[in-house]
Parts: sequence; C-alpha cells; structure tokens
Amino acid sequence: MEKTIVLYPGLSVSHFFPMMQLSDALLAEGYAVTVALMDPSLKGDIALATVIDRVSSSKPSDSFRRLPRIQDPPTIVHDAKFVVRYLDLVSRYHQHLHDLLVSMPPGSVHALVVDVMSIGVLDVTGKLGIPVYALFPMSASVLAACVQVSSIRAQVDGGQPSFQGLGDTPLLLHGVPPVPASHLFSEMLESPSSEASKAMTNTMRRVHEAKGILVNTFASLEPRAVEALSDPRCLPTMPSLYCVGPLVAGPGEATEQHECLAWLDEQPEHSVVFLCFGSVGTGNHSRAQLKEIAMGLEKSGHMFLWVVRAPPHDDDDPEKPLDPRADPDLDDILPEGFLERTNGRGLVLKLWAPQVDVLHHRATGAFVTHCGWNSVLEGITAGVPMICWPLYAEQKMNKVFMVEEYGVGVEMVGWQQGLVKAEEVEAKVRLVMESEEGGKLRAQVMAHKQAAAMAWEHGGSSRAAFGEFLLDTQAT
Repeated sequence: MEKTIVLYPGLSVSHFFPMMQLSDALLAEGYAVTVALMDPSLKGDIALATVIDRVSSSKPSDSFRRLPRIQDPPTIVHDAKFVVRYLDLVSRYHQHLHDLLVSMPPGSVHALVVDVMSIGVLDVTGKLGIPVYALFPMSASVLAACVQVSSIRAQVDGGQPSFQGLGDTPLLLHGVPPVPASHLFSEMLESPSSEASKAMTNTMRRVHEAKGILVNTFASLEPRAVEALSDPRCLPTMPSLYCVGPLVAGPGEATEQHECLAWLDEQPEHSVVFLCFGSVGTGNHSRAQLKEIAMGLEKSGHMFLWVVRAPPHDDDDPEKPLDPRADPDLDDILPEGFLERTNGRGLVLKLWAPQVDVLHHRATGAFVTHCGWNSVLEGITAGVPMICWPLYAEQKMNKVFMVEEYGVGVEMVGWQQGLVKAEEVEAKVRLVMESEEGGKLRAQVMAHKQAAAMAWEHGGSSRAAFGEFLLDTQAT
C-alpha cells in the first residue's frame, strides 16, 4: 500500500511555505503527500490565497484537498485578539480534517503533520491511531523560550503579574541568551487571565502532546537551544525533536525574471543594500519613518534596493487604516527629490520583490530585515549579513538570537521607540558594508551558509533527523 503523509498547513504565508518544502522532501523519499487546505480567503489574506493557488498548480505530485467551508467564519484582524480569533477559526476545521482522514483507505496514512497553531486537532484525531507531528516553522530558540515561558504561566495562579510589567528585564531561560521580557510574543505579555494569554499558553502546552516536533532549523545554527529542548532535565515532557531545516525556497524558482534582477546584474559584487520587511500588509512603516529611511540611505552613499509600501494610516486621520496592498505614491511619501538624487544608485520597488533571488544575487551585500524566520533563513542560506529591524510576533526574539547567538546581524537601534532615525540607518549600513565588524559578520554568515547546505547532504544533520522522523512514523 502506498505510504501517505497528510500535511495540514496554517493560514499564513510564513507557515505555508515551510510545509511545502517538507512536502518536496517527502516526495523525494517516495511518500505520497496529501495537503489538507483550509479556505485562505476566510482570513482575508489575498496574498496567501494567491500563493496557495500558485503552489498547488506547480506541485502535480501532491494531492491538494480543500476542506469544506465553515459557516459564519470569524473576522480575522491583527489586533490584541488575533490569536484567539485565529485559533477559533482553525478549530472549526478540525472535524472536516477528521472526516478527510476517515475517508482515506484504512492504514494508508502513516502520519499527520500539522502547523503548530493547529495542534488542537489532537482533540479529534486521537482515536484514529494516526501519529500527529507538529511543524514549528520558527527557530528552535523561539520554541525553547516559548515552552519555558508557557510552563511558568501554567504553574502559577491567576494572581501572577504579566510579563509586561518586567519591561526589558532579561529572562534567563535554558538554551538561549537572555531575552528581554518585552521581546516575547505580545500575547505572553498580557495578564495570565486574558483570553489571548490563555490561548497562547494552551497552544504551547499542547505541543507536548504531539508525537514529535519538526523544527525549521539546522542543529549547528542553534546548538544550545536544540540541546535544551532534547534534555529531559530542562524540559522533561518535550516530545521527540527533529531539526529538518532550512526549509526555504531556492533561487530561480520564479517563472519570470523581475526587473530588479537585471538592475542588480549591472552592480558590483556585494555593493547593494536590500531592504524588505515581510509579506504585503505586515511591513508598512509610517510616513515619517519612510522619510528617515530614505535620508539615511541617501547619506550612506551606498547602492540600495528598497521595497516600499504605503504607510499604514492616513496622515490626516491617524485612526483610519489604509489598504496595505494599495499602490504607494512614491513621490508623495518619500522626501522631495529623493528619487531623482538617488537615480542610478538606488532602485525603489512598490510592494514586492523576489526576495530569494535578490538575496542570492552576487550584487547583494546586506539585508535590512524584519527578522521573520523565513527571511532569516533565506539570508543565511544566501550568505548575506543582516541588519535587524523587528516589527511584531517572534521577530523581537529572533533579533536577540541573530545578534547574540548566531552572529549574523546587528540591531537597528530605535525600533522600540517607534522611529529609527536617518543617522542610525546610515551608521548601520556603513558598519555592515564598510567596517571590519561588517566583514566578521559576513564571514560568520558564510560559515552558517555552508553548514546549512551540508545539513541536507548525505550524512548531514537535517537529513539524518528527517530519516529519524520517517522511521518513527513507520514504527508507530
């Protein structure tokens, strides 16, 4: 009978892509793959819907099964209750996934791999006899920090003050450098009695119930975190851990060459600073911040490729949000004459760029990033030193680990205060592009690049971990 593994990705581009890279690895090992899809339009994420359509049409070997739509879905907005609403949305698909699994030939499904934010599916799959594994699409360091913080939360009564009251006090946790309390997920900073805090704590608690956790990292990048997660003296209830990363797309996968790549072809090696802050709708800066970035880039004297999006709010009405997918008027939001003065030295793109291809281009010399984990891994596998400008979610923790643990980036100071000044932009660009410290960063990230490539080679750590995962699914 054909060996089948069912994948259940989450409703986020950053969570969907690693699951699809895992799909490719499974197909290469002779497994059949069924991808169970929730309706991405319910989250209001047009970019995700477009990505899913494109990826599903490009993977004829995968069986993509769209689960039936749910009735009266909750409205998902990025506010303090985002996680609560998101978990409510995905929980209402659990029974549909159960029905799909039951409809498949008995004994054909060797394992179910679910996005970590859908771990609640254990409620309906427990009696099916199918081992359930969680895919954690972030770093092992974030996983180590979150399970420990959640464990602390679970062991205290409701009278415990929130972590928010600790401010920037460093938390001393196993396997990671000191993390300022303020850098935790926003849900972890709320009162332990809040819905968001309970939802996040419960999700991290339930991760322990999975048969195992696949983490999108490679062992040599995060040895301390991996050791802590695998040490029963530190975390006695953790399931098996499989570091199977980096699960990232390679260069050249786009069907058409973007105009910016032709521009990069004309630039000297390692001469261009690339600025990009995540998927559409999440990397928007205020009008004031965009002008500071522009002035800093101009003063630095270095070449740059900058992806710009419209500000998140109307200047005349700060309470009125703007469409994050709107085509920005560059002449309106950038300093007067900026585009003319930097013509030939810089290229400003609206909304999007082929990030992986840009990072792997020989002309790219530095990456100003929001520190999303996919972007971090893409920067590492391209061998590009990074300037860290976190925005939300786990990115603040990633910044700490990138600077203090992996040695692949420097921090752009001012993001916590809400405005990075032009002088700081200029200084950090010059540091990475001109200084001895920048040269050390480049050497360190190049070492990690080589280690990442070796991890999936024969005998490499990630390939070995992936093999262990496959053996464990067969032994169940």
